[in-house]
Amino acid sequence: MLDFTGLGLWLNIPAFAGAAIAVWMAGVRITRDANIIGGKTGVGQALIGVLLLGGITSLPELVVAVTSSLSGDASLAVNSILGGIAMQVAILALADAMIGRRALTSVIPDPVVMLQGGFKILLLSIVAASIVVGDSPVLFSGLWMWLLIAVTGVSIWVMSRMQHDKPWIANDEEITRERENERARKEAEGGKGKSLRKAVRGAAVCGGVIVFAGYVLSRTGDAIAEASGLGQSFIGAVVVAIATSLPEMSTVFSATRAGLYTMAMSDIFGTNLFDLSFLFLIDLTGGADAVMNGVGRFETFAALMAITVTAIFLVGLSERRDRTIFRMGYDSLAVLTVYLTGLIILYFLRDSSGGGG
Repeated sequence: MLDFTGLGLWLNIPAFAGAAIAVWMAGVRITRDANIIGGKTGVGQALIGVLLLGGITSLPELVVAVTSSLSGDASLAVNSILGGIAMQVAILALADAMIGRRALTSVIPDPVVMLQGGFKILLLSIVAASIVVGDSPVLFSGLWMWLLIAVTGVSIWVMSRMQHDKPWIANDEEITRERENERARKEAEGGKGKSLRKAVRGAAVCGGVIVFAGYVLSRTGDAIAEASGLGQSFIGAVVVAIATSLPEMSTVFSATRAGLYTMAMSDIFGTNLFDLSFLFLIDLTGGADAVMNGVGRFETFAALMAITVTAIFLVGLSERRDRTIFRMGYDSLAVLTVYLTGLIILYFLRDSSGGGG
């Protein structure tokens, strides 16, 4: 296995950038394939966003989590997960600016996104509790992490049953779940006659690219953390998290440009649910002690920051205020403000990580 730490900072940086570009391009491609799969199978955007886009675009985080944990860098793995969640929610705020005249949360017709956000806050609360209270290993993983994976399974089961529930009405009368799904079908029909089999095969190839590039991101990110002196906690929560969030960024931007707003938000919230479940895998592979016993204030604040930005969007979805400032909804501006302020706080907390900074 290649030792990236021996390559030096100036070789790891271009390798990191190249892997990030590969992840971005695969993310753009997989959005089109996911839309074709959704259009040809009749599966709603919310379910496609969670299970397909959310699952596949979570692959870089999965690779970072497992490879970092197996190599003894569980702190980097945890930080990349928790830091990536807030980063990915902030992507929705940038996508909101692409709409321009409308607030993103006012034009989403499918209430399942609120359910996704609610479950995500529940899972993040479990993570924060495990850090504050401490965890006890039970059957190779911490007790809190067993609770986390159980609640994740319940959340996916509940969301799958909401597919045919009655939708709400967006502030834009032109946007209903039926019309949004029709728009998705029309977008899928523009896929140059690509069959369902080809779309599935294309999605699988993109997934493979994302897995390999995600591995490179993990190893080069770890090497950059060591060589730069910034510390694994900050590198994991910011640099690696941003890089591994590139598939979500590309898929969300592509979906927003196509007017598939539910798919865009479900992609992010679905990815977050999968990412949080990876903490269970980190715990399984991180050694004899529960991984959450080795983290501290840095990770707790990262979890709280993720809860805050998610809650802001849930408030926006409930209020449905169609007011914009700087080409984005008030809630999106608040999310960006919280995220950027949080990064400053995380920088000063980078030495307080229990896993070492």
